[in-house]
Amino acid sequence: MQSETPKKIFSSLLVIILDVNPAQDTLLSGEIKLSSILSSVVAFANSHLMLRTHNKVAVLASDPNSCDFIYSDQDELDFKKKTVSSCKMAGSQYELFSHIDRSIKFNIVKFLKDAAEEPHMSRDTVFGASCAKALCYINRLQSNLFPGETMNSRILIISGCDNEGDKYIRCMNTFFTAQKQNVAIDVCSLTHDVTLLKQACYITEGSYFRMPKLEGLLLYLQWIFLTEPSSRKKLVIPLAPQLDFRPFCFCHGTLTAIGFVCSLCLTIYCKISPICTTCEAVFKVRSAIAVKPKKKKIKTTNNNHFS
Repeated sequence: MQSETPKKIFSSLLVIILDVNPAQDTLLSGEIKLSSILSSVVAFANSHLMLRTHNKVAVLASDPNSCDFIYSDQDELDFKKKTVSSCKMAGSQYELFSHIDRSIKFNIVKFLKDAAEEPHMSRDTVFGASCAKALCYINRLQSNLFPGETMNSRILIISGCDNEGDKYIRCMNTFFTAQKQNVAIDVCSLTHDVTLLKQACYITEGSYFRMPKLEGLLLYLQWIFLTEPSSRKKLVIPLAPQLDFRPFCFCHGTLTAIGFVCSLCLTIYCKISPICTTCEAVFKVRSAIAVKPKKKKIKTTNNNHFS
């Protein structure tokens, strides 16, 4: 008898990076509350799990000082250890969805309490560290796959910050690492157009979308980011915005077209600097050598007459 070939198992892993920086304009203005954003994220995560049986989801909270998972595979394992009778159901809601809702809301409160103890709060969120942590999480799950199991992984960033060149080199390193691991980075910007995140979507072949209105966040998430990046070409979704390919300078954090680049660490400066602030390399600045002007030769005319 021929042995049956094992069935291939296809799964999709979605890591959501939620920006909970209290200095966001969306939260400061009171146009939308964090609880409303969190409810849309939970509903979107549940929609992703409903697409396929083996789909997985993880949620990571990020602020200017730290980032941490508020839902991961460990929470899913804790749910599987419990019996169905011990799980409290919210009405007719599926037990796993109810567990995700409770876990995210409980962990986000704990994360915000720890973040409130930080003395300094900036307007810039650590996107580079968040993406790096998400990539490490994806790499760990992919290394633990069973034979015959394949998993597509992607990252979705939901943010309302307008930071541009903060820790530019760290962010770009994580973006190129995601490109090498075939991990697409999607971005849903709530208010501002962030050039740095646009470059992340372009490098990793993800989708970038800026919310025209804060109402209907769940609708936009399901419309654009619920499907895989390979299947979005068949859907009618908004076109990618125009991308500014100019890099950010490290001295002022502004976009620059012509600048100075360190030959060791590739740090970019808009003005010349004798010492690199990143790798502390010392450059020899050559002064311009004054060139003496050449004397013009006076042409003499031969006026000799022969008699």
